[in-house]
Order: sequence, then structure tokens, then C-alpha cells
Amino acid sequence: MSRTAPAGTPLGDAFHVYDTTLRDGAQREGISYSVADKLVVARHLDALRVGFIEGGWPGAMPKDTEFFARAAAGELDLRHAVLVAFGSTRRAGLAAAQDPQVRALLDSQAPVVTLVAKSDRRHIERALRTDVAENCAMVADTVSFLRNEGRRVFLDAEHFFDGYKFDPDTALRVLEAAVTAGADVAVLCDTNGGMLPLGIAEVVTEVAARTGFRLGIHCQDDTSSAVANSVTAVQAGATHVQCTANGYGERAGNADLFAVVGNLVTKLGMPVLPDGALGELTRTSHALAEIANIAPDTHQAYVGTSAFAHKAGLHASAIKVDPELYNHMDPVDVGNGQRVLVTEMAGRASVELKGSELGLDLAGHPDAVSSVVTTVKEREAQGWSFEAADASLELLMRSALGRAAPAPFTLESYRVITEHSVDGTVVAEATVRVLVDGERLIATQEGNGPVNALDAALRAALTPSCPWLEDVELADYKVRILTPRGGADGHGTDAVTRVLVESTGPGGAWTTVGVHGNVVEASWLALVDALAYAALRDRNPVGTAS
Repeated sequence: MSRTAPAGTPLGDAFHVYDTTLRDGAQREGISYSVADKLVVARHLDALRVGFIEGGWPGAMPKDTEFFARAAAGELDLRHAVLVAFGSTRRAGLAAAQDPQVRALLDSQAPVVTLVAKSDRRHIERALRTDVAENCAMVADTVSFLRNEGRRVFLDAEHFFDGYKFDPDTALRVLEAAVTAGADVAVLCDTNGGMLPLGIAEVVTEVAARTGFRLGIHCQDDTSSAVANSVTAVQAGATHVQCTANGYGERAGNADLFAVVGNLVTKLGMPVLPDGALGELTRTSHALAEIANIAPDTHQAYVGTSAFAHKAGLHASAIKVDPELYNHMDPVDVGNGQRVLVTEMAGRASVELKGSELGLDLAGHPDAVSSVVTTVKEREAQGWSFEAADASLELLMRSALGRAAPAPFTLESYRVITEHSVDGTVVAEATVRVLVDGERLIATQEGNGPVNALDAALRAALTPSCPWLEDVELADYKVRILTPRGGADGHGTDAVTRVLVESTGPGGAWTTVGVHGNVVEASWLALVDALAYAALRDRNPVGTAS
């Protein structure tokens, strides 16, 4: 399988995994961390055992200033990582000791300071409106001052790759000014994100040969190459890599911490995290996505829920023989798992593997497997989709095995009425008539929509005889209008509707699907499956294994 890091002591200070989620990652559109959020994010990153956590820009951002103050007051007890404050060099013509921004970096009490400095002569002359000599003096003075105050210093050479192409001597003078003054690492920044891997390799190799300095890499993702560029830079000699959780960052984002670390450990055999930490990648990725209030990327490398999901029947047939044949590594190594998707593309192997995943042994039941394959293909041709509806799929498999769970009720009829009042109020009313153990039950309930009303009416009718329903909740409801079956008049109002219902209860969540030309009937079908599955879980609370 994949190449994994050897057991033993991690690289430690010989290699830096440097996270800048709280500073550069926070520049992503749509992210706004509170100070409390920042503290929680830092704790998650520390638990992952990255080497350095860049907490923000104290003095420039009030929230960042408060974050460092609260960290210094004991609210952030880092056990593994080192906290880093980010800021700029002194202003032109002002001593570092007199610059309020530099003073704020000291006041943060962070043991490490990362300074950003211009390394492109065009930026020095046009943006800073100074000359190269003064820019280098700004770098040297600030680094020296912070070093004399007991701080470790890294330098982010902003726009380095663009600057090196335009005027390599100026770019190298900036690095030399920093390292000569005491900076530990010169970080080469692809600030505009326009580089590609071969260009990164060429420049990093050349700079390493010309300077002998310890180099770092910081890549933006504007060409979708940030991860590849970062790994390439490490292969070319960089021993410090800056990333953000899930690739968060300005514009197209930054190099994804989890993909970079996954590649370095499993593909290059570099123990850049301590033993056991790699298995926390998936959990950490999802936890940080929740804090950022951004849905996790299901197709994200290593940690996405689809990263090791297999849909094609050809894949499943091979995986059944040996999982390594279609997985580039064991997903368990990064805290993820393999999934088999049963769709119209599925064959017998897919159904057997999925059954095993759901706790059902289908291997010895060829007729049941054939039935499931045929039914799935037929229903998917009609618009059904079982990829995201494992509960409905399990009920289908159980039925094919002759182990169908007894339905908690039998439907006699249901009716839904929607009333729009003159004042604009819209109320749905549902009445259900069901049979439970031979007893006819009728219930009527209102809701803010037909599905909500149906769900409420069903619960009112069933809960007295099915008390477990009190612990089951309708968590999410998704409707998709499929390709309309337009008539001769060309109108597409007679569409097929697919409904996904997510329910939660003791032991987790489950999703069911319903398809019909009528959205209420499609919803009803999904609700019925949801309750049937809940009844199954109630009878077997420790799992759904056969």
C-alpha cells in the first residue's frame, strides 16, 4: 500500500509544520472567527501536534490582540505547538524599538514572531515608496531588535517568486538581511499564487544553492497548485511549510494542511507529525470546518467523506479481492474510511460490499444480491438515488433477504391541505389514518408545510404505541426536481421529485429517499422509510446487523 513514515521520533525542529489558519486562513471570504473560536481552533491544531500556530496580527487586529492576551493569561495551554505572532517590519525612517506595531508583537508574549517583508523591488518602490537599501535595513533592524528581546524570528518574504523572476539580486538581499540579523527561516512566499511545481522546484533549488539559508514555503492556491507546490518545495530543500486547515485563505485559498501533511508522511515517508497524529487528520479537518461554519469538502483529499468512496462496479469487484487495488493508501491511517456506493453503476460486488458495510451478509445469498442489483437499477432509472440514503438501501437489502423489518403501521390514507389566509399566513394541515396492530388510528396536525404537518400527524397517531418516536427527530429535508416529463405543450410542470429526509435518534443519523411525481407523496415515501428504519434501530439499539 502507500509508503508510510517509519516509527520513531518525529523530525522535530528539523522540519516545521507551520499552521496559519488563524491569520491567513481567516482571510477567506465568509470566515469570521470570534476570539473564542480562535482559541478552540488553536486547541484542535495543538492536539494534532503541528509545530507552530500563527495566531494573528496583534496590534493591527483588535481580536488578535485580545486572542494573544487571553492566551498569555492562561486560556490557551499549548502542549505541543508553539504560538506565533505575525506582523510587519518597522516603518521606513523609524527605529524598530519606537514602532508601535513592533512593540505590539513583543506585548503579545508569543515566543516566535513571523515578520512579513517585501522582497519584490516593484513592491518596495511602488507600495512602500522606499528604496531597496532602506527596505533591507527595516528587515535587519526589526529582526535584530526582536532577537535581542528574546524572540525567535521567521521571515515571510512576500511576493518572493515574482520578485525573484523580476530582480533576483534584490530578492536575495532581503533574505540575507533577515538571516544575517538572526532570522531562523527565510520563507519564500508565492503570494499571488501564480507558480507551478516545476517553477517552484527550480527557484527553491537555486536559492538554496546560492544562499545556504534554511528555507520555508508559503503557497496560495490560485492555480490549484498550492499543495503540489508546497510538497515540491520540500523535495527541493525547504524544511518549513506553511499551510491552513482545509486550504482556507484569501481568494482561492492556501495550501491545505491535511493534504500537505498526508503527502509528506504517506508518500515521502517524512515523520513530520508525531506517531499517532496522522490518524487525527479527518477528525480535525471536520471539527475546524464546523467552527468556520463551512460545510466540509466531501471530495477533499485524504479527509473528505468521498476520498475513499467507490461507485463503479469495476472498482468494487477489485476491492472485494484486495482493497489496495483501488485505494492509494489505507484510509484508516488518516482517520477516514472506505465506502462503497450502490447506484445504477453497481454490480454484485458493490452490493455485497455495501451489505457488509451495513452489517448484512449477502455473499451467501446470490438471489438476494441479484434482486437488489435489479431493483436499484430500475429505481435509479426512475430518479431514485441510494448514494446518500443508506437507510433506505438497508431496508431494501433486508427485504431481498426476507428479513424485512415489520412496518410500525399500515397506511389507510392521508390528506394534506394548505391554506393561504388573506393576511398572508400559510398553514398546512395533515390528516393520517393508519392501522397499528389492527387498531385504526386517526390524527390531524398542523405544520409550516405539508411535510412538517404529515410528520406531526404521524407522530401524534403513532407515539402512544411507539414511544421510541419521541427520541426521533426530522433533522433535514432536501427536495430536488428531476428532469421534467414535459407534455406536447412543452411545459415541464409534471416533474419527478426526489426527496431526501435525514432523521436523528439514539445512536446517530440516517437518511432515506422517496421519489414521485407528487412532492408530498415523495416526502411520504421518505418519511415511511425513516420511521421503518427507526423501528429497526429501536429493536436493535446496538446496531443494525443481521
